[in-house]
Amino acid sequence: MSSPARALQAECVETNIPARLDRLPWSRWHILVVVALGITWLLDGLEFNLASALAGILKRPDTLGLTDAQLGMSGTYYLIGAVTGALVFGYLTDRWGRKKLFSITILLYLLATAATAFSWNFASFTLFRALTGAGIGGEYAAVNSAIDELIPARVRGHVDLIINSTFWGGAALGSGASLLLLGTGILPPSFSWRLAFLIGATIGIVVLALRRHVPESPRWLMIHAGKNEAEAVVRDIEERVSGGHVEELPPTTGTIKLVARPTTPFREIWDAMVKEHRRRSVLGFVLMVSQAFFYNAILFTYGLVLLRYYRVSAEKLGLFLVPLALGNWLGPIVMGRLFDTLGRKVMISATYIGSGVLLAVTAWLFHLGVLTAFTQAVCWSLTFFVASSAASAAYLTVSEVFPLEIRAIAISIFYACGTLVGGVAGPALYGYIVGTGSRSLLVWGYMAGAAVIAFGGFVEIILGVNAERQSLEDIARPLACGE
Repeated sequence: MSSPARALQAECVETNIPARLDRLPWSRWHILVVVALGITWLLDGLEFNLASALAGILKRPDTLGLTDAQLGMSGTYYLIGAVTGALVFGYLTDRWGRKKLFSITILLYLLATAATAFSWNFASFTLFRALTGAGIGGEYAAVNSAIDELIPARVRGHVDLIINSTFWGGAALGSGASLLLLGTGILPPSFSWRLAFLIGATIGIVVLALRRHVPESPRWLMIHAGKNEAEAVVRDIEERVSGGHVEELPPTTGTIKLVARPTTPFREIWDAMVKEHRRRSVLGFVLMVSQAFFYNAILFTYGLVLLRYYRVSAEKLGLFLVPLALGNWLGPIVMGRLFDTLGRKVMISATYIGSGVLLAVTAWLFHLGVLTAFTQAVCWSLTFFVASSAASAAYLTVSEVFPLEIRAIAISIFYACGTLVGGVAGPALYGYIVGTGSRSLLVWGYMAGAAVIAFGGFVEIILGVNAERQSLEDIARPLACGE
């Protein structure tokens, strides 16, 4: 007895869908996709900054009355939620489809962050923060895979880097929102902190509406739903991009043969990542972990340095976020195109090693005592101008060097690795350094961060993949590809 699933497993498909997607000119439709999907990083930055800005308010007895230990615990559970959400939703993204999961994850984020605004005690606050983290973690896998599969190959690198840089736009938005809601005295703290969390939920509603117009990835459909459904979606995209003049689009060259099937067995996922693409797995792990460790080298000592060594008042710390955010945001915008022209290996290795050198120089100047609060901020801004492109390139790498069937789960695994190291090993080390108050130990901490990210650059030189301007299927053949 046959079934649709069994028939689908036996179907060998030859298609030119990847070539048709890659030949499309940049259009308003692509901008809609980028805005609707790429706003994930803005939301992540918003959550990151809001949680930090609200810490003092949430300790007040007229709010939730949390202790320092409880605030730290809520951050830990947010982290656990993000990692769990990435792994669970990453697997489901490859199994159920990009569109279904990026709708589910943004809905989870929206509901959880809205629920956070109505928390009544520590337990409820922590639960809702964990669910918010799960939504954000799941977003990374669903959104990264969808964007890479819909954006033409010739601009994929630049677009990915710009999207990732919007995290810092969200951080700046969170900082501005917290100052407006908590620093003006217009609203009582007992109410204003709740309104702050509703900002993210409001943005989530807008994003959910936009995503209704983003189709399922035709690349995913040609594996899991068959050629006809994928063909219909691509035809609709071509109509939208060309304004109804499909015949005027550039010609396509090349087809690919693959076997359509509903699921990919765990054994094949394991073999692909541990055996067939072992070198790429090592590369992804090193790039994600090293950039996460590097960021913690500065971010976990950011306030300490300004408060203790430059006598900056606590009220003015938020102002020093501006040059930091600008450097992080502008770097990928300015340098992103070079990742598609000069190439991945050249730019990734250069930005990783360059970030290490800039941090080492800044650490040495700090050790000599020649910096002021302003010049220290400038040095950090220049460092992150380069480092932000490096960090974004890590996400780009893990999203484009693995086969179609395991793309989302690969993204989620390496996101989890970077998040765990950034949220566990990094804070543990730099938390200890902060506690000592030692200038010399802090300098050595900076040097360690510089060495780690520079090591990532050297690994890129050895193991990096020349993925620029190449179709995703040329970079990594689908696991079920027929001969």
